[in-house]
Amino acid sequence: MHKARKRFGQNFLQDQSVISRIVSAINPKPGQNLVEIGPGQGAITELLLNKTNGVLNVVELDRDLIPILNTKFFNHAGFTVHEHDALKFDFGVLAQDQKIRLIGNLPYNISTPLMFHLLQWSHQIQDMHFMLQKEVVDRLCAEPGTSAYGRLGVMIQYQCKAEYLFTVKPGAFHPIPKVDSAIVRLTPYSELPCVADDIEQLANLVRTAFAQRRKTIRNNLKGVLTAEQIESIDIDPGIRPEKLSVEQFVKLSNLKTRLGE
Repeated sequence: MHKARKRFGQNFLQDQSVISRIVSAINPKPGQNLVEIGPGQGAITELLLNKTNGVLNVVELDRDLIPILNTKFFNHAGFTVHEHDALKFDFGVLAQDQKIRLIGNLPYNISTPLMFHLLQWSHQIQDMHFMLQKEVVDRLCAEPGTSAYGRLGVMIQYQCKAEYLFTVKPGAFHPIPKVDSAIVRLTPYSELPCVADDIEQLANLVRTAFAQRRKTIRNNLKGVLTAEQIESIDIDPGIRPEKLSVEQFVKLSNLKTRLGE
């Protein structure tokens, strides 16, 4: 029996009704390029393989789980385990011929950096279905003007449509976590609703704007843009960063890029 490891943030999903609901939300089909991150002991993996005629790539860091997975699914010729840290894995190699659909019950301790890592391949990803700490899903899907809205939501929503699907209670896992989880669907846009001239500029500006949430953007962007420059694109410099839409952040970023040319 494999014991969950704290250093990997492991909480294994065991509630069959939740597993079925997740796979129903994903709606996998034969011939699709599915990739599961952190399959654990294969709770979701088994259903995915049944839906895809036994073809599935998985990325797993815990080397003790790999023989368990290979033994459990040895009769599926299209099942491939990649022993790798998802934070360092090149997902582009799995999307050479077809966009990938990503699935995962992600460890809470790597969820945010992993989101930013995966966005490198947004043009090669069809969609992503992840189980995350509910608080993180709230942030991913938050709307402007809410307390959960911040850097993570802005940067994810710039590139993806984010949908909160449903909540998963702690009792669905072993060991039982101390927080609720939730399922999110992230679908990268084929055409961005608004386009940043420089994505790094946007990322830096958003990070700076949210550095001190209680301060106005006039104060947080001091040294980046003046109040007059912010007003020139019809944005009130006296509001707090959480009041700005993704589109307004892009406008500020593009203004900064143009002024720097």
